[in-house]
Amino acid sequence: MDACDAILHDTPIGALGFCVQGDALTRIHFLGPHPTGIEDRHREHPIIREAIDQIQAYLAGRRQAFDLPLAPEGTTFQRRVWAQLQTIPWGRTCSYKDVALALDQPGAMRAVGMACNRNPLPLVIPCHRVIGGNGQLVGFGGGLALKQQLLELEQPQLGLSLEG
Repeated sequence: MDACDAILHDTPIGALGFCVQGDALTRIHFLGPHPTGIEDRHREHPIIREAIDQIQAYLAGRRQAFDLPLAPEGTTFQRRVWAQLQTIPWGRTCSYKDVALALDQPGAMRAVGMACNRNPLPLVIPCHRVIGGNGQLVGFGGGLALKQQLLELEQPQLGLSLEG
């Protein structure tokens, strides 16, 4: 894990780490509910402050979209996938196949899944909104229980299941 510029412990989904480069957010880390050996750290930076404010508002159900300067590092394909993920509206889901089709690469479902797996800015780039073609929850860096929690926050009536 990159060294975080700020660590926020007080969220309903556990501690989060934030990394900034220049004037853009580059990475968000899920650190878990009770990380050991990690202290609260707050680098005074306007991007970090704004990211924390927006994520706290999102987790409280008061925000549906993010407006932050982002600089995720990845391949050209990964950046295309991440840009496409940002078009998935709050409270909606789509499949890996849907994302591949939107990119005009219908055979790239696994590559889309790998790009989601390497998403450096979860929550802000909403890879949690991508589900399996059969409607089941699959793959998420923060774990499937967290993915379900985020989707239920966005749309409680979805009734998603972890069982396959």
